[in-house]
Formats: sequence, structure tokens, C-alpha cells
Amino acid sequence: MAHTAIKETPLMQQYNTIKAKHPGALLLFRVGDFYETFGEDAIKASGILGIVLTKRANGAATHIELAGFPHHSLDTYLPKLVRAGQRVAICDQLEDPKTTKTIVKRGVTELVTPGVAYGDNIVQQKSNNYLASLYFEKNTIGIALLDISTGEFLTAQGNSDYIDKLLQSFSPSEVIFPKNRNASFKETFGDRFYTYALDEWPYTGDYATETLLKHFEVKSLKGFGIEKLNLGIVAAGVALHYLNETEHKNLQHISAIGRIEEEKYLWLDRFSIRNLELIGSHNDNAVTLVDVLDHTCSPMGARMLRRWIVMPLKERKPIEDRLNVVEYLIAHEELKEELKQQIRQIGDLERLISKIGLQKANPREVVQLKKALAATNVIKGICSQSESAALRTIGEQLNPCVLIREKIEKELQADPPVMIIKGGVIAEGINEELDRLRKIAFGGKGYLLEIQKREAEITRIPSLKVAFNNVFGYYLEVSNAHKDKVPTEWIRKQTLVNAERYITPELKEYEEQILGAEEKILALETRLYNELLYELTQYIKPIQLNAQLVAQLDVLLNFATIAIKNYYVKPDINEGSIIDIKGGRHPVIEKNLPLGEEYITNDVYLDSDSQQIIIITGPNMAGKSALLRQTGLIVLMAQMGSFVPAKEATVGLVDKIFTRVGASDNLSSGESTFMVEMNETASILNNLSDRSLILLDEIGRGTSTYDGISIAWAIAEYLHNHPSAKAKTLFATHYHELNELTNSFHRIKNFNVTVKEVGHKIIFLRKLVPGGSEHSFGIHVAKLAGMPPRVLSRANEILKKLEAERTGGESIKESIKKVQKQAVQMQMFSIDDPVLVKIRDMLNNLEVNTLTPIEALMKLDEIQRVIKS
Repeated sequence: MAHTAIKETPLMQQYNTIKAKHPGALLLFRVGDFYETFGEDAIKASGILGIVLTKRANGAATHIELAGFPHHSLDTYLPKLVRAGQRVAICDQLEDPKTTKTIVKRGVTELVTPGVAYGDNIVQQKSNNYLASLYFEKNTIGIALLDISTGEFLTAQGNSDYIDKLLQSFSPSEVIFPKNRNASFKETFGDRFYTYALDEWPYTGDYATETLLKHFEVKSLKGFGIEKLNLGIVAAGVALHYLNETEHKNLQHISAIGRIEEEKYLWLDRFSIRNLELIGSHNDNAVTLVDVLDHTCSPMGARMLRRWIVMPLKERKPIEDRLNVVEYLIAHEELKEELKQQIRQIGDLERLISKIGLQKANPREVVQLKKALAATNVIKGICSQSESAALRTIGEQLNPCVLIREKIEKELQADPPVMIIKGGVIAEGINEELDRLRKIAFGGKGYLLEIQKREAEITRIPSLKVAFNNVFGYYLEVSNAHKDKVPTEWIRKQTLVNAERYITPELKEYEEQILGAEEKILALETRLYNELLYELTQYIKPIQLNAQLVAQLDVLLNFATIAIKNYYVKPDINEGSIIDIKGGRHPVIEKNLPLGEEYITNDVYLDSDSQQIIIITGPNMAGKSALLRQTGLIVLMAQMGSFVPAKEATVGLVDKIFTRVGASDNLSSGESTFMVEMNETASILNNLSDRSLILLDEIGRGTSTYDGISIAWAIAEYLHNHPSAKAKTLFATHYHELNELTNSFHRIKNFNVTVKEVGHKIIFLRKLVPGGSEHSFGIHVAKLAGMPPRVLSRANEILKKLEAERTGGESIKESIKKVQKQAVQMQMFSIDDPVLVKIRDMLNNLEVNTLTPIEALMKLDEIQRVIKS
């Protein structure tokens, strides 16, 4: 039997041709007033969006799944698809259906991916939406980070550890790399990112370099300071190539590319970013550092604050410059409030100017730009007259772009609609032709009322009215009571139950003028608006600089606000090697204490000569981990340029912070807790420097006790005896044996977090005091956790026996064997008497700890009766 090819409809042929060009994307296909999805895409879309899945005919003897939504709902549905990790190709009608008799031309006008999106409802307001591009060569990786919504473009290169840290800091929404590197990417960075693999050809030859040179219209990349970053340049060129591939052609707002200068920033390894819970947390509902610190007035400021948190400075002068501005703003309350008020009016200038670069800004957004420039002018005035040199510098650099602001003021209506097709966007008096057409369109309607009035008088039909419908345009309506008065030259068009409708040559003529005028008005307004948008692109660079300066100002004002609100103090930053914190507090925990409870403050002193390593012992839950984290956070906040939660703080500049806090299990990728712990610790020991701050919590607890003690001991010894780096270290442990280290190593000191025993209860005092602690109080913690009383009392029994049995050089293993032997002996006495067996069973089933005195007497009575019977 011969196989006959199924003939597709012309529409589906067109769809399949376009779909073939974007195989990895979900295609939204514009048909009339709807965006439709077909086949597999329709099944996916209906699941993600909760829209109805139907079937439609597709030529002879076949059908195809279909799911669609109205075109004006694109802003509602597109973000849901992108957030679900879909790449979405938007296919629009490229010509007016009225002008063609064949199938309408269609083509993809935009490809939106998680990393290439700029819509307000897709990207998060307070965080960047970076696309990361990677290029691998031997042991070095080039990286470019590009945010199409703000125009930021950065590049760097380094080993996999450095790139991993950058990926953690910038948390891109999408990572692209060559297809042949899929396995090595997964192996090095895991599967925590949304990724897309590209063909290899854009990475070859000089294609990437030429793409950059052409985009920036320059002869060399020296002016950007990236000419030596060969791998970074390839990654950056491919990032731009990818934007072009996704149909984003207007990229004037990506006006520069910068190098991430590793030497300027405090190194935070990726474990520290996670362990200190700076931006995010593995725990649901956890409050992070940014949640406490962010009281910024603009989304630009919020994004910059996040950058400052993950990239603190390590040079003294810029840190002190920031601190001095914060101090000045705290002292000038009125000035601070006035600046904040103006910044609120500016809004998200950075993303607004990007939309203008992309030629996607709507009329209302252009009016917002005018308001933002007016507020920028006010800020310029305030800063220029300030006594603070840093504020005066900001004032000098701000450019209020007066000419373009006045142009917007003059050419656009004060409150235009969001969409240009609504009309009424361009102001009166800008274009003579536009004003003339408006008179016809809107004056014409007045003229129609005049016709109505005149004809009513001539025909003596008082209820006569002029109206409009889509079928036959303007008409005169006459009720049946008066239809005998209708002149013969009127042409009847429609008969209703109670009335008749007529048209006249005069009405038709005016109708053509009015409808023609409305179409011409829309075309003219669109042209004039697009010309204005294009002119605005000449101001992208100065407005981007404004946005950056305002964002800086916003973050510094924010630091002043939280310093007053949370009682932070100005830290003393110096080139010395001492960290001296008096009355330090954990900035996050102190904000989440139960009502009426005060945070217990602590002092921490570290230096390179006398107290380089502090071993902190004390029971679980006493606050060892909080103390470690708060020390790291205070140093980090100080080097960001913020005031800190302490009574007093001196910080000798730190260049790296390493943390190994808690078991950050990586079990999902098949590694044991102990393996993860050892990986993280090895990374610390291999990268430490003389100015490092190391925070180690419970090292070695993922293995047997003696293994753990040995590893922890060796690490402490290594840190103390390192020939070149006297890294300042806080080492929290429950191995009390480590307290012995202080006797052999003069820069290791013991401290413990105090507890108070009252009877059988423990009160956690959370105060750090010199000296090691003896107990671990694990059983008390078990009690707090709600462990059954029977288990607790047995644990206490075993503990007492172990402590009593443990003589001189006896090992834990030998002590446990002795206790086990006793336990077995107790159970071994033979019971042949059935009465005794019954009594034994009754006693075994007793819950002594929960028995009331009355119940106990009744049980004794019951046992007595068993013996007597």
C-alpha cells in the first residue's frame, strides 16, 4: 500500500518553517488577536500557564494540540513561561492582514530566555538579571556577565575556583558555554544554574573580538582595560553574539565593558557567601544579611547594595571615603531626608534608560525619565552645596540633561497613555499636520452633532440621532413614529423593531474624513514618538552615569539610615593586623529575637602576635556558630563601608574571609558530609594569606571521634605554624581535647561560651570568657529537643558510668566495653519462676518518669497481689 503524504495547511507549513529555526524554544505564534502554541509546545504551555489544551485540524486526516491566549495578555503569561525555565520565541505578524490576500508574513521578533529578559514583570526589581558566558581553555576560564536590563557588561578570567566564586556572587539567571564543554561545566560547577550550550563556531578565530570592536565602534579594546584578558574577550564577544541571535538588535545602552578587578575586592570564597547567608539561604524563610541591611529608596540602590555585600573592598582609602559620607549624612538629618525623597522620585533610571536603548520604552516611561532628570537636577544642587567633598564630587558629575528634559516636556502630553495606539501621546503645537488631523477627527464629531441638530429641525423629527456602528459606519436613526417624515434622498440601511437607520452622502463624506484622520494620526504620532526615542539614545551614557551615581548615593544614605535605626558605630579601618571588636552583635539574629529579649554582646580580639587562633568550646546551642558568623559579618560590613553592630570596632584590613560553618551537605551529588567538609577545609588551607580571617566550626565531626580530633588538631597546628601567613582564626569545637593546644602553641588561646547549671537545668549565658570548658551538655540539649525521658535518663546513666570507669590512659572504646559488660550482667540473672517473670515484665513496662505518686502506689499494690496469689 503506497504511503500518501499528509498535506499540511499553509498556516502550519509557515509555523513549522519558523519553529525549525528555533528548535529549543517554545514558539508563541501570533494568529489574529491570539498567541497560539502547537503540539509539544501547547502541552508544555497549558501545563505551566493553566490554559485550556484543545485540538485543531491540520490538513487531511490529522490533528494537532493547540493552546493559546489573547495577545494583550502576553505580559501576564510570558513571565510565567520564562520563570519556568522556558526559552520563548515570540512570532509576530510582520504585515497588516488587510494589505495581503495570501497568508500574512510572520517572523520571530524576540527570543526571551531566563538570562535575556528586561520586562518589569520578568526581571526581579531588586536584583540583576545576568547572562553569564564562559569560555574554557586548559586550566583557565574566561567569563563575561551581561545584564541586558541595565546595560552592565563585565569580564574576567581565572581558575575554576575564581569563576565559581564569581558565579556564586553574581548568581546569573542563565549560563552559556560551548556544546563540547557540557560535561566539564557540570563536573566543575554542578547543576545549580540554568544553562544553554552553543555551537562551537562563535568561539573560533577572531569572531568574538570583531563582534566587540564592531559593537563599541572602536579599533582596540585597550580603552576598556580588558585587552589582556584573551579568554574573557571571547566569552564577552559570544555574549553579544547570543543577544543578536535572540533578535535583540538595539543595544546602544550596552555602552562599555569593564574588568572585574580581583585585586580591589575582599575575597569571599563561595562557601562564605552561602554560610554567612549574605544574599540567600538554603533554609526556607531564613532572614539574610541583605534583608536586614536593605532600606534603599530605589531598585538601582538595592542592586548596588547586593554587589557591595558580595564584593567588599580591601583598600583603605575608598572604604574610609564611604564611611565618612555615611558619618556626614548621619549628622545632617534634613539633608539625608531631602535626598531620599528625591531618589524615590527617580525610580529605576538604570532600567529605564536601557529600555530606551532597546527602543522598547512606552510613553509613560519617557515621562518618568523627564521626572527622574528633574529630581537629578535637585540632587545635583543639594550635593554641590554640601560641605562633604565626596558629595560635592557626586554633584559635579551629575548631568541633568536639561535639553532633552525640556524636549520631552514640550513634545509629550503630561500624562500620556501607556500604549501609543491609544493616541493622545504627542502634545499640541508640535506638528501642524497632526493638529489639523486632530481638528478633523475630533472637531468632525462636533460637526456630526450639528448635522443632527440641523436635520432634526428641517424634518421636524425631534428624536433624530446620529450614531456609529462597525457594520456601516455613521447613520441617522429615526423612531417608527416619525418614519413618514424621512426625506426621499436618505438611503435606508437597517430596519429595527422600533426604528429605522439611514445614511446620507454628507454623512459618508465626513465619516471617511474622520476615520482616515484617525489612522493618519496614529501613524504620525508613532513616527514622531519613535523619532523622540531615537534622539533620547544620544543621552544614554550621561544618564547611565547619573543612574550609577544616584545608586551609590542611595546605598550610602541607606547605610546612614540603618546605622541610626540599629545603633551601629563607625569602625576604625587601618593597615594593622588587629581585629578588636567590643560589644559585637550579630546583625541578623539581633533583629529576630523574641520580644523583650536583649542580644548578649561579645568581645573578640585577634592579632598576629599573641592571639592568632582562638579555640572556642562550649555546649551546642550556646552560641558558638553565631559568634563566628557575627565576627565575619562585622568585618565584611566594615569593609563595605557600612557602620557595624558593636560598641567599638577596630579592623585591620582583611583580604580574604574563609568560613567552614555547619554541615552544608552535598549529599545530592553523592558526596558524604565529611567529604564536603574536607573539600571546603582543603580549599581554605591552600588559599590562605597573612591577612585572612578564617572561621571554622566543628571541623571533623563528620567522622569518628579520634579521626575528628586528629584532623582538627593538625589543622590548628598548621594554621599556627604556617611560615608566611598568620591567618586570624576562630575555631569552634566540641572536642575539649583541643584545649591542650594552648600549652604547646603560644598564639593559640582557649575561650568558652558560658552556661550556668541550676539543679538539673542549664541556662545558656552566651558570653565568651577565657579558658576551655569541660562538659558538652549534649544530654541537656536532647532534653530541650523533646527526647523521651526514658532515653535521657539512660544516657545520663551511661555518661556517669563512662566518666567513672574512665581511668588514666584508658580509651573511650575500653570504657564503653566495661559499661556494656555491666549492662549485660544485670540482665543475665536467671528467672525461672513465672511470678518473677510476670513482675519483671510489669516493671519493664513502667514509665517511671511520668508516673504520679498515686499511680506508683497502685502499681505496688498490684505487684503485691501478684506475689500473694
